[in-house]
Amino acid sequence: MQDERVYRTELTPVSFLQRSAAVFPDRVAIVHDKRRYTYREFEQRVNRLATRLRAAGLQKHDRVAFLCPNIPALLEAHFAVPAAGGILVAINTRLNTSEIQYILVHSGAKFLFVDAELQPLVEPLDLANVTVVRVDDTGAPGDPYEDFLAEGRPEPAPSWLEDEEETISINYTSGTTGRSKGVMYTYRGAYLNALGEVVETGMSFDSVYLWTLPMFHCNGWCFPWAVTAVGGCHVCLRKVDYTMIWDLFDREGVTHYNGAPTVQIGLVNHPQAHRVERPITVTVAGAPPSPTLLGQLKALNFRPIHVYGLTETYGPMTVCEWHLEWSERSDEEQARLLSRQGQSYLIADGVRVVDEQMQDVPRDVQTMGEVVMHGNNVMKGYFTDPNATETAFRGGWFHSGDIAVWHPDGYIELRDRKKDVIISGGENISTIEVEQTIARHPAVLECAVIAIPDEKWGERPKAFVTLKPGQQITEADLIAFCRENLAQFKCPAAIEFGELPKTSTGKVQKFVLREKEWGKHEKRIN
Repeated sequence: MQDERVYRTELTPVSFLQRSAAVFPDRVAIVHDKRRYTYREFEQRVNRLATRLRAAGLQKHDRVAFLCPNIPALLEAHFAVPAAGGILVAINTRLNTSEIQYILVHSGAKFLFVDAELQPLVEPLDLANVTVVRVDDTGAPGDPYEDFLAEGRPEPAPSWLEDEEETISINYTSGTTGRSKGVMYTYRGAYLNALGEVVETGMSFDSVYLWTLPMFHCNGWCFPWAVTAVGGCHVCLRKVDYTMIWDLFDREGVTHYNGAPTVQIGLVNHPQAHRVERPITVTVAGAPPSPTLLGQLKALNFRPIHVYGLTETYGPMTVCEWHLEWSERSDEEQARLLSRQGQSYLIADGVRVVDEQMQDVPRDVQTMGEVVMHGNNVMKGYFTDPNATETAFRGGWFHSGDIAVWHPDGYIELRDRKKDVIISGGENISTIEVEQTIARHPAVLECAVIAIPDEKWGERPKAFVTLKPGQQITEADLIAFCRENLAQFKCPAAIEFGELPKTSTGKVQKFVLREKEWGKHEKRIN
């Protein structure tokens, strides 16, 4: 019997660029300051990087690390490294030298491309066995990266891909207590998740995507491949600058961007914030957005899409799909419905909420359980860590560590991370519920709630609050506001005002807050 595999090709997101370059060769693919590359030029640059990597000694599955902000070089790497047969390792640009060293050693990287501004981070390292290329981000001859490309060929390198389940990239988690783990993505998963992003965000050939989300984070939720798949335009951005973002919204005709709630909060409260003429689709993830924030986004003519996922799920795994009948509800009710995490992407299996025995919890919006996932956009496993992989997939499903309830309509709604649930006097308190209540106060910009030790109750909530510029409110007044809107046992015992510690993707680092509060008490800090 003839092998049916001869009738198909392996799924690879590299094919997205090949198709768009053939169909839209003269369309602008990349915008970066004054530079503009067409799809023809984009493909040629990718081919030059891929062939040059092979000429420099890259062997199949060699790891190629990039320590760069959202610039064309990192975008090109998402196609060139797999086209060359290597595995991309995009490194968080906010890590310190020892953390970067750990990733380079753990991944066994053979190549390192480093942005000139970040080069001091790697100068103390022993990189004798690593080929290092500096990226000046000029796009001109004399830039070591550009000179590296110039020695490559504009024609594509012959593919070495044999199985779409091969590893295309390794993304390191933002571990808070121990070493981060290397999450392996496959060609198949990246291909399908990219198409999932196209479907869920409604991108098409005329889409203009602004890179506010770090490309190093979950490979930019697979948007380097997704935007390219439809022949859209990538607008690169070295750092999150709200003034520049508002300028680019207007100047470049941006139609899509992504980011955590903290990024959205900064945008909607910026002095240049205004209602845009053309709707902008904004995908929000990283933490559940408050109904208040979702309402603010809609008022500016932004179309918020709420998604949820983890590094282990290629970024977003679920989406709160909009129902037309919701449009007839009040603005507050619409925002409440949209703040739920929803259900799985088109390309994944349905997510479940289960108890300790892996049985589905009742869909009663009361019973809490753990969110577990399954499907094409769940990781291959942790690099060189079979024990952690086995633990994560116990029972045949990936365990997220997130606690949620299940609604009768099948949508899930997060209540907390397992480690964030506050147990006060035997009662469970959702930090998300308390945070969203505090966020409703007009003086509050953002907040985070954690458990603090209490001699009588064991734990009580404490809120850390950042106020909007020019706003003032006392701790007593804000606690009184909470008591008007929450059961008394859920109200914060204390409130501290100031800036919140955050990761490079805008997530609040609650472990930093917990370390300060629990330093002398017997409680696991994570």
